[in-house]
Parts: sequence; C-alpha cells; structure tokens
Amino acid sequence: MPKFGKKYKTAASKIDRKTAHPALNALNLAKESSVTKFDSTVEIAFNLNVDPRHADQQIRGALVLPAGTGKKQKVLVLTKIKAADAKTAGADFVGDTDIINKIQKENWFDFDVIVATPEMMAELGKIGKILGPKGLMPNPKTGTVTTDVVKALEEIKKGKIEYKTDKEGNVHAILGKASFAVEKLHENYLAILDAIKKAKPQAVKGAYIKNIAISTTMGPGIKVLIEN
Repeated sequence: MPKFGKKYKTAASKIDRKTAHPALNALNLAKESSVTKFDSTVEIAFNLNVDPRHADQQIRGALVLPAGTGKKQKVLVLTKIKAADAKTAGADFVGDTDIINKIQKENWFDFDVIVATPEMMAELGKIGKILGPKGLMPNPKTGTVTTDVVKALEEIKKGKIEYKTDKEGNVHAILGKASFAVEKLHENYLAILDAIKKAKPQAVKGAYIKNIAISTTMGPGIKVLIEN
C-alpha cells in the first residue's frame, strides 16, 4: 500500500471519492486540494468504453488548449528543408541526422516535443524504440509531422497537447496549473471534453465516457459528473 503524507490525507479527507461533482466544483476542489509547494499541474483522466486492441477504437489526437498549459515547452525541429523557418519561428533546437545521432549515442533528451518534416521520418524510425516509450515520436495525427513547421511551433507554444488511449482505454491529459483561475481551467476542460466526444468511434455501443476524474500533481482524484 502506498504511504501518503499528512497534507495528502488532509486534502483527501475533504473529498468524497464516491460523489461525482459538476466540472466547476471539481476544478475548485482540485485547486483547494493541491498539496505541493510548487505550482501543481492539473490533470484529467477519461475512462472510455473502447477496446484499444481494435485499430478503429484507438483514440489519438491533439488540440490547442484555449487557456494554454502553463508550461513552457522546449521544441526540437528535425528537418533538412525547413531549418530557416524553424529557427525564425522560435524552435529551441533545429537539426537533422546530427541530432538523431546525438539522441541515439548520447541519450540526449533536453526537449519536450519533436516536430519533423516528412523526409526525416525514415531516419527517425531508426530510433523509434527510444522515442516511442517516452511519447516523443512525431505523428501526422497530432500535427508533429508536417512541412508547416511555423504553424506547428505556434500551436505548441500556445498550449497544444496530445492525447491517446492507453491499453485500458483511458485518456490522460493536462488541463493547466493549479494557479490558473478556475474559469481558465474550465475552458480547457470543455475543450478536451469536446475533442474526446468528437473522437467517439462508430463501433462503440452504449455509454462512451464511463468515468472522468480530475487531480493535481500528487493530489487526490476527484470524480466529475458526466453531463450530456
């Protein structure tokens, strides 16, 4: 059994785990129950009625959160054809096979997101086993494989997040920081909820969203009322 500190126990004692709260109430509770000295990240988890073993029920996408994430993302752009554009648009690192070799040989990961132009994907595939488990492999579905690196960088800097189902049919995503006004967190909540709803596979019968929970870093989970 995990051991919890006094702050966690105090925060958790104020939350009825069985009660589903309207989204705004849940977000307020999340802010109040933040137990870290630093500005906690507010996260959301959806438990969906999908079977990720089937390709047509695997949900993956990206969206720009209207209120941003509160986190500065370091972006690496891998390209042979758009290097000048990437540098002008504010990429933190720009390169091609030289940086791929650096990742492979030096285990270098001083970045949060990779944007790649299509001609780099064959080279990137060689380190797919390194990038994949870290969630760093670029993908056309999330807009990180593109020739429009300026647009990709702009969206990431504004607060673009990626989401996808795990093996159990759950989707985890960032909603922002505990320091955000609850209205800003709610804007982001509605945006990710809308994206999840629109991604509903045709094969799903019955209730699609089974559970929604919100939490902060190291804080207790708060059940959210699923409203139509």
